[in-house]
Amino acid sequence: MNNKKLLMVVEIAIFAAIGLVLDQFSFKLWAQGGSISLAMVPIVLIAFRWGTVPGLVTGFLVGALQAMFGGYILTPLQGFIDYFFAYTAVGLAGIIRNQLLSASKEGKRNQMVAYMTLGTLVGGLARYIAHTVAGVVFFAEYAGKQNVYLYSIIYNGSYMIPDIILTIIVAALLFTTAPKLLEHK
Repeated sequence: MNNKKLLMVVEIAIFAAIGLVLDQFSFKLWAQGGSISLAMVPIVLIAFRWGTVPGLVTGFLVGALQAMFGGYILTPLQGFIDYFFAYTAVGLAGIIRNQLLSASKEGKRNQMVAYMTLGTLVGGLARYIAHTVAGVVFFAEYAGKQNVYLYSIIYNGSYMIPDIILTIIVAALLFTTAPKLLEHK
């Protein structure tokens, strides 16, 4: 394994652990699950720094760690969707990596923020959709007489939208103040 790949693997492991720790310091909104945290930040940072696949791996590890250390799991399929799949999907933020690197090299901070926002929206919305699907399928009884789809969209949006916004802000602050973080040697 060359030094660059080793560095990537080590960073993925460290950032996955950081994601778990950041999730422990979260603002819990609902007893059934859902909290506002910075757990997506390490995933998007790896995705922006190394690309989509390393971002997906980091997200998978964050989801696996969360499932192991206190996840709210009713069935194996629900656990897979809410933890493994949902957090893996956040790594899709890396699809804009090339554009982000180009904007960074040209010193275009506004473009950097726009690409980080777009990437984080893609990854965050994919996670939001996964949680919403799990809510419709596995948590319908909480909807009562409400439309289960609308209930799941609102319930999951109550923490996912602030989570996505917070992740965008933190990632933008990190990379615009220290664009060298995008580089790896």
